[in-house]
Amino acid sequence: MIFSIAWKNVWRNKLRSSIVIASMVIGLIGGIFYLAFAKGMAQQQVNSAIHSEISNIQIHNPEFLINNEISFTIENVGEKIKRIKTINGVKEAVSRITSAAMASSAITGTGIFVNGIDYKEEEKVTNISTLLVNGTYFDVKYKNPIVVGEKLAEKLKVKIGSKIVITIQNINGEIAYSAFRIAGIYKTHNSNFDLMNVFVTQQDLTNIIGINPNSATEIAVLLNHNQLTKSVSEEIKKMFNSEISQKILVVRTWEEISPVLKMLNEMTIQYSMIFVIIILVALSFGIINTMLMAIMERVREIGMLMAIGMSKVKVFFMITLETVFLSITGGVLGLSISWILVEIMGISGIDLSSIADGLNSMGYSSYVYPELDLIYYGLIGLLVVVTAIFASIMPARKALKFNPAQAVRHDA
Repeated sequence: MIFSIAWKNVWRNKLRSSIVIASMVIGLIGGIFYLAFAKGMAQQQVNSAIHSEISNIQIHNPEFLINNEISFTIENVGEKIKRIKTINGVKEAVSRITSAAMASSAITGTGIFVNGIDYKEEEKVTNISTLLVNGTYFDVKYKNPIVVGEKLAEKLKVKIGSKIVITIQNINGEIAYSAFRIAGIYKTHNSNFDLMNVFVTQQDLTNIIGINPNSATEIAVLLNHNQLTKSVSEEIKKMFNSEISQKILVVRTWEEISPVLKMLNEMTIQYSMIFVIIILVALSFGIINTMLMAIMERVREIGMLMAIGMSKVKVFFMITLETVFLSITGGVLGLSISWILVEIMGISGIDLSSIADGLNSMGYSSYVYPELDLIYYGLIGLLVVVTAIFASIMPARKALKFNPAQAVRHDA
């Protein structure tokens, strides 16, 4: 009976209740969409880094991470890659030869990282081949072809077919030089990566530095799902336990390789949730004000209910239910509309190309696809209920202070 009375009381003043519900709907749409937008940006930054730069897991010689010297390599990489590919969840694994170097054009020069790759296998792990803005992905007849980032090409003032000279230290610690001709220019979502990284064939780089053909400085592992990173990393560590114990190998996940990326991803979600909570707290004051007005308009009615025997507990429960019903109505509508909006925008995306340079400099994509897991909708729904209960305390306490004898004589 109390449930029925509380629900009817919500709609006694339809205009006032509708305004409160509308404000809650608008507030939830704004908060949830901001949360989905922030999560979409963070997730795209992670996916971009994994598929363009670092992969899910990398394996190195520990000394290479300290000194970045080409002499600290991983031996028998072919056999190791075959073993890694047998692990469930591994999509692909490739070897790379990476080294710091100097790139010089006819006009200027700059420091870079040279990545020697088997470009046909590399296409299975990274998406650089799909991000070309000019030229081709090594599919040319040039001697010593090279693929460079758009930012680096602008800095060196070169174009397709231009020649650049790479200065690098060989396996004996001596300085080696070689001329490369630009076959392709790529552009990722990270302009700093584009400025610093060039790609050459593993065979060409091997010839320059004199490294063993069955050696590499890095093994990159791409997984079917990012959620498998930790479990697959543990499997790889077990597989090469003896070499890890001897400090010949070290296995690192993307979170260990780029802890700043992990931190930014987590902080973005946390700050967005705080923003949603602030919106709900602000809405609670509006609900408190509305319920206090409703209580003051019904002083005689509440006094009469108490006079005929309704206990204070039931009065308190009735006022609380009215507040909860009002909030849940707005919450359900807000969550439903937000879910539909996020799903639509998650497919079509949001174009931020007008500020692409600024976003790319921080590693963010200029095209954002909002996304939000269902658990967040459940959590926000729970917060709506908690907010409603919190907002009902003051109006309910106000009602309990009424003296039945005085309340029934109160003029509305």
